[in-house]
Amino acid sequence: MDMTDITTEATEWFQQHWDPAMPLGDWWRLLADSGFAFPQWPEGFGGRGLSGRDAKAVQEARRAVGAYGPPNGVATFLVAPTLFVMGTPEQQQRYLPGIVDGTTPWCQLFSEPTAGSDMASLGTRAVKDGDEWTVTGQKVWNSGAHYAKCGILIARTDPDAPKHRGVTYFLIDMTQPGVEVRPLREMTGDAAFNEVFFDDARVHDSDRVGADGDGWRIAMTTLSFERDPGNAGLGDTAAFYEADLTVPVGEHAEREKAAADGFSIAMSGRAGEVFDGALASGLKRSSDLVLRDRLARLHVDRTVVGLTGRRGAANMKATGQPGPEIAGLKITGTETGRNVRDIGLEALGAAGMLWGDDAPDGGLFHRYAMFTPAQSIAGGTDEVLRNSIGERVLGLPREPDEAERRETPWKDLRRS
Repeated sequence: MDMTDITTEATEWFQQHWDPAMPLGDWWRLLADSGFAFPQWPEGFGGRGLSGRDAKAVQEARRAVGAYGPPNGVATFLVAPTLFVMGTPEQQQRYLPGIVDGTTPWCQLFSEPTAGSDMASLGTRAVKDGDEWTVTGQKVWNSGAHYAKCGILIARTDPDAPKHRGVTYFLIDMTQPGVEVRPLREMTGDAAFNEVFFDDARVHDSDRVGADGDGWRIAMTTLSFERDPGNAGLGDTAAFYEADLTVPVGEHAEREKAAADGFSIAMSGRAGEVFDGALASGLKRSSDLVLRDRLARLHVDRTVVGLTGRRGAANMKATGQPGPEIAGLKITGTETGRNVRDIGLEALGAAGMLWGDDAPDGGLFHRYAMFTPAQSIAGGTDEVLRNSIGERVLGLPREPDEAERRETPWKDLRRS
């Protein structure tokens, strides 16, 4: 479709249907039915199968009208893309509608207290019991688990296999007995992260994604989406709190802007917006030639990250698998995020030391700045990702100890 045509169609649709007084849940359902919720997704699942370029045009048309976006968070930028690639048709039909209309929030259950950077050493067990699996163990750093209804889980199903081969991928009900969620308070005062304990929680075998023992490969597919900065920002909603679907969508949008934490700002793609707000507050320094040069370089970096993300999305759509460009994109994205923080605080000058309501723009940029260090940890640390790029993309030899550990049965590995 010609981009002018899709822009015109989308603009007319949003002008005709956008109503800030409409309940949030009704708006999300209407948006999904139109195919403008997630334009790149297949028809019938909130999309129209559009190219990345056309999907961007739809998003820009929506924002130009001032209409609120679709749900955003773990469900939309991790779970749905994984199910499109790895899920069965039955799993897609069962779970994607609740993702598209925002009625089923999800969380990611991968990392453990002793399995972070070396996630493949995870010890949460899933034991087959007839048509079900019994899950026991602990996960940590689980964004949104305190309100999630479902989760994507990787668990150890074969302790006799090497650590990468005995892992299986599941879709688990977070509301059942046997699942306990404990929020973790951050230095910012927010509690977007959690730790989750499983005590004989149950998963039906129909909620296993892929083959028994093939979970590591599927988890790497999920992480490729997490490491793509272009995968965030499909919508406007703060990504890690439970939305009240009964409130007017306009009221929800205003409430969200005031309450957004740093994690939400980053994951909803609003970092650029709050950065621009910080610059507007610091315009008195706009004649600083050094600052202006750094701004120009940052503009180039942000543009390159966005274009690379779109190229990765196009390759993913064409091949069904993440391409090599995604490997370095997460590192580049976090470096750009740190530059956004540093330049924004420099532009604010002395006001950059303020916090809360005393800070410019109600402290939105400061919340993002406080969250920035986490971006180089979540989804894989920069150091681990550089090793991964060297080994998997550039074909460099693995570290000697790791090569041996990869073939050792998990039960025989020395663990802390």
